Amino acid sequence: MKQKRQNRIVELIEKHDIDTQDELTSRLRQDGFSVTQATVSRDIRELNLSKVPSGKGKQKYVVLKTDDSHMNDKYTRVLRDGLLSMDMAQNILVIRTVSGMAMAVAAALDAMKYPEIVGCIAGDDTIMAAVRSVEDTVTVMNKIKTLL
Repeated sequence: MKQKRQNRIVELIEKHDIDTQDELTSRLRQDGFSVTQATVSRDIRELNLSKVPSGKGKQKYVVLKTDDSHMNDKYTRVLRDGLLSMDMAQNILVIRTVSGMAMAVAAALDAMKYPEIVGCIAGDDTIMAAVRSVEDTVTVMNKIKTLL
């Protein structure tokens, strides 16, 4: 229900110049959602909505877009600086790093959101990445090699 409501909020603010939580709450109720102002306030925060001038002397809600392209450059640098080697054991990708860099490299891999990687566990200089399949492990290794 929450996902449906939040999707509808995005649709509403893209279609209408909505400038208050009360107006948004009212429109959601008209669409059959049972919401309170507190729920709408929480949704606004979770959706990262912001107010911008609407050009009519008022403001309106918009989805605040974030540009993550510069972050991928940072993650790539972390991989280049920290990664020493990779090997696979079935669907487990074992990554050796510079001493003390495993946590940073694992965090970079997690942040890069490769759909093949289920999750990473990092020690001091070793990472074990659980990958969905053996084929996906080869794919991830190739993606990482391409970055390096």
